[in-house]
Amino acid sequence: MLELVNISFGGFNGRVKNKILDGISLKFERGSFTVITGSNGSGKSSLAEVIVGIKKASSGQIIFDKTDITDKTITDRAKEGIAFSFQQPVKFKGVTVYDLLNISNGALMSETEAGRYLKKVGLEPENYLFREVDEKLSGGELKRIEIASVLARNAKLIIFDEPEAGIDIWSFEKLTSIFKKLKAEGRTLIVISHQEKIFKIADEIIMLEGGKVTARGTFKKVLLAAGEATK
Repeated sequence: MLELVNISFGGFNGRVKNKILDGISLKFERGSFTVITGSNGSGKSSLAEVIVGIKKASSGQIIFDKTDITDKTITDRAKEGIAFSFQQPVKFKGVTVYDLLNISNGALMSETEAGRYLKKVGLEPENYLFREVDEKLSGGELKRIEIASVLARNAKLIIFDEPEAGIDIWSFEKLTSIFKKLKAEGRTLIVISHQEKIFKIADEIIMLEGGKVTARGTFKKVLLAAGEATK
């Protein structure tokens, strides 16, 4: 499904070496659910942004569904079936939730069909479908709407960058339920997170430190490795 071959990002800032990702090679199988974690500045978000094309790798190769997408744009990668949920949802003044869902889906949906995506994230369509995606919405509301728009994409690979940020406990429980359903549908999930509850429902945890993979495996295996590293 997705293969990263010796991916590096960053370079030199003046005379100071500033390599954010350092020779990362990983494979993600179709239908897998992987969590990437690590301390602040470890390279987690940069890795996600390199995969979706927001940032360009300094070196290495990205293979998606047997196609080399290393030099493809973010738009091209989206067309290939890669979706991304930002840590901080983007606001769109003058754009309604209904507009956003239709843009994400790539086709004009009925209000009923678009409303189903809102219901999946716990929002009532009659209260949100024709509201603007702007600062009048709370952080939690914006996060849920963004996730609904990602679901409307029907992508093969979905990457979530700290999806738990800014949402309440109820929304968090709904979020983990969404992850389980997406996996059951055969979608491939990569989630950047620090949340133990998300670790426990993932197939695999990858830990980054200093732009390198320092541990990979089940929750218990990575937790043990992290414990040993702090001794």
